[in-house]
Amino acid sequence: MLITTATTLAIRCPECGALEFHNLSRFALSGRGKLQISCSCGAFLLGVVSKSPGSYWLQIPCVFCETKHIREISGTRLWGPQTLHLTCPESGLELGYLGRAEEVKALAESLDTGLEALMEELGYDDYFTNPAVMHQVMACLQEIADNGGLYCQCGNNHIEVDVYLDRLELHCKECDSINIVYAETEEDLQVIQQVDTIELTKHGFKFLDSLANTPKLTKKTRRKRNKHS
Repeated sequence: MLITTATTLAIRCPECGALEFHNLSRFALSGRGKLQISCSCGAFLLGVVSKSPGSYWLQIPCVFCETKHIREISGTRLWGPQTLHLTCPESGLELGYLGRAEEVKALAESLDTGLEALMEELGYDDYFTNPAVMHQVMACLQEIADNGGLYCQCGNNHIEVDVYLDRLELHCKECDSINIVYAETEEDLQVIQQVDTIELTKHGFKFLDSLANTPKLTKKTRRKRNKHS
């Protein structure tokens, strides 16, 4: 008889948006009766608390409700062979999975962490001033972040993104710097399409509203021209 003593977690970080994988060991709960999983950016991802013999509470942070959902589950279900879907009870949004590593990793491929996909999932199109521009700006920002081009001067690479009807606000929690990226007009889209690096100024406040006043950006067009010079 095979007794499972570990399970794999795949979950979307509610702070930085990264898709994280963690192994949870049954023995990690021994003695202290609780376990907390954190993202590489430091944000809370999952809490497991032993309520009584054979019963657990899961604390699941929700990117939709901006709170923690509590779910009671049996030890047989938590450590069993069937994959557990972690969902938001209000929206039905899938937040993550717990189960066997192979199946969890396969399911996680559909758990897209992109800003654009997340907004589509939440049905926020009618909220934006210009949905088409906002989606393209978010796609550009996601590409910049995926390529390591979004960071702060203070050394922090985990930049939070707050989404508003006409803009994105990039926030560094380490030094409290802010960079605003407008996403309302075609001109706003052209600005972010011409850069591949956004560096937040330490303790600073900046706007990404024109190439002329954004010295902390690496401009794609300028680099291309230099190659031909």
